[in-house]
Amino acid sequence: MVTIADVARRAGVSTATVSHVLNGTRHVAERTRRRVLEVVADLDYVPNRQARSLVRSSTQQLGVAISALTNLYFGTVVHAMEAAASAGGYTLILADTHEDPELEEKVVTALRGHRLDGLLLAPSSGARPLLDRLARTSLPTVLVDRAADPRFDSVCTENVEPMAHLVQHLAELGHRRIAMVSGMAGLTTTDERVAGYRLGLERAGLAVDPRLVVSGGSDADLTYTAVGALLDAPDRPTAVVAAQNAMVIGTMRALRDRGLDVPQDVALVGFDDFEWADVFSPRLTTAAQDAEQIGSRAVELLLERIADPDLPPRAVRVPAQVMHRDSCGCGLTRGRHGT
Repeated sequence: MVTIADVARRAGVSTATVSHVLNGTRHVAERTRRRVLEVVADLDYVPNRQARSLVRSSTQQLGVAISALTNLYFGTVVHAMEAAASAGGYTLILADTHEDPELEEKVVTALRGHRLDGLLLAPSSGARPLLDRLARTSLPTVLVDRAADPRFDSVCTENVEPMAHLVQHLAELGHRRIAMVSGMAGLTTTDERVAGYRLGLERAGLAVDPRLVVSGGSDADLTYTAVGALLDAPDRPTAVVAAQNAMVIGTMRALRDRGLDVPQDVALVGFDDFEWADVFSPRLTTAAQDAEQIGSRAVELLLERIADPDLPPRAVRVPAQVMHRDSCGCGLTRGRHGT
């Protein structure tokens, strides 16, 4: 039997595009639309709309379970999701998980009560039981930001290489004691960014000093305390890499309260860019995630999964761009920071 995936493959488009052409749910370029319809005719593809409606009883609603209110980055991701979903004829139902596994369980259960067509989930560090349950259901699900389970489609930032680049850049500026503030334990983003930090040190010929790696728990206050302890040590670091935007803020507060200037006393770089990162003095050097592409691509994958549940799981990585500004100390004399 000919499937929508066969049509998409022959036409050289996504299954979502085929679905939009057949259902009229989104504008498709006329040349592409004609190509899809030609392939549909050639393959004699007949959508089984009655069977589809009986199986999934479409509501044109997508659920989003994500920590949007406590993370500026996720706010941008959700905004992009809404635009992409609306263009596809869907509406979003948003629930904030606050990175709490118990609350996450409750909100996903509540969302499923709305008879969703699909779910977009940024899984918490304790999401394993929830993911196991979702894997046993027929609910199309895409994981966002965290590649926590290969059984599901996922859209995430490339974390390792951008972090390694930041660390190598600091080493090139002469830093030998480069500290890292890692994020919430149990998240794939945390593990990957720590791996990138270690890779950057290795490439620079520097040994990993476990005392220079502290957890900020993706929280400004926890970071303030952890970085404060590093700065109060007699052999404090000369550079700090903060692996998430809230932890950049906590680090800056700790530096300010000790009268330390960035980058003259301690260089600072971060993972995550903010709208106001180049307004600070000094302007912040960061690895900027493409939150809009992550959000829109996640919806695209989900619509493709809804159109063809038998597709193999796909893992999409979106590149991050390193934004070289002032806080890394590029304007200072190289080699001033020794061992």
